[in-house]
Amino acid sequence: MNIAVVILNWNGRSLLEQFLPSVIKNSNEAIVYLADNASTDESISYVTTNFPQIKIIKNHTNGGYAKGYNDALSKIDADIYCLLNSDVEVTPDWLVPVIKTFQTFNDVAAIQPKILDYKKKNHFEYAGAAGGFIDKLGYPYCRGRIFDTLEKDNGQYDDTIPVFWASGACLFIRKKVFEEVEKFDEDFFAHQEEIDLCWRIQNRGYNIMFEGQSTVYHLGGATLNTMNPRKTFLNFRNGLYLLVKNVPGNSVWFIIFIRLVLDGVAGFRFLIQGKPSHFFAILKAHFSFYGNLGAFIKKRRKLSKMGKYYTVFSVVWQYFILKHKHFKQL
Repeated sequence: MNIAVVILNWNGRSLLEQFLPSVIKNSNEAIVYLADNASTDESISYVTTNFPQIKIIKNHTNGGYAKGYNDALSKIDADIYCLLNSDVEVTPDWLVPVIKTFQTFNDVAAIQPKILDYKKKNHFEYAGAAGGFIDKLGYPYCRGRIFDTLEKDNGQYDDTIPVFWASGACLFIRKKVFEEVEKFDEDFFAHQEEIDLCWRIQNRGYNIMFEGQSTVYHLGGATLNTMNPRKTFLNFRNGLYLLVKNVPGNSVWFIIFIRLVLDGVAGFRFLIQGKPSHFFAILKAHFSFYGNLGAFIKKRRKLSKMGKYYTVFSVVWQYFILKHKHFKQL
């Protein structure tokens, strides 16, 4: 089984210096690629000088996560792609359990390892934790992470199970399936594009798996941290894109209405907290969503629809009203 570990980079030389050594040391089963999104720092020269075994792909523009990977992966021939953030430290034998799972289950199209916090290594990390799910209103959450509450890793998720979505921080996917579902939707640019991809994969009858015997450590927020209004804009806009495109049936419009109301509540909460830039980021997200609604309705019509996609009606209600902070309480 031919595996390509592909690290997307944009002006991230310092991250490459910090995290590339672990990838090179622990990835003998794979070929490592650097997909550079038109960096203007010394990323490429640094990698060329210090890691000549890494193959470099130069994208002509910074198209974000979605276009960046679409462009780069089109130039790579491998059975399995591993899309790895540049701020991830991998562990010895991290590839072995993943390869075994792919070999065991032919219907598995994508796999996510256990993602722990690089800064607090006995806790799960925000972006993916132990595998992702989504509630009826389209709010994503994870085993090990609900909103900003991160569980301690006590081995409670050292299993191998189907999940709804796998994190883009470390996403393994079969090349043939990636191409079959027509890759990432580039209109997302970044954030939640992997949820959209996983949703479409399941529409085609494949499974997404979490492999708890493989562990990586994610720094998180290296490109956009939670205090950046740009991240707020992308998350709120893309959450609406995700629903319009993928939720089956006419109930999608009622769900969109509820989400818009809840977005308004979140916006006023930002104002109360003294964060007006995030309030305006949500307004901007809504206007961007309205401007592109027609295009996403057309995308919706092209997709095969799936059945029930959620196990929890509202993780917002569970978390903020019922005070259920851990996955097993849902």
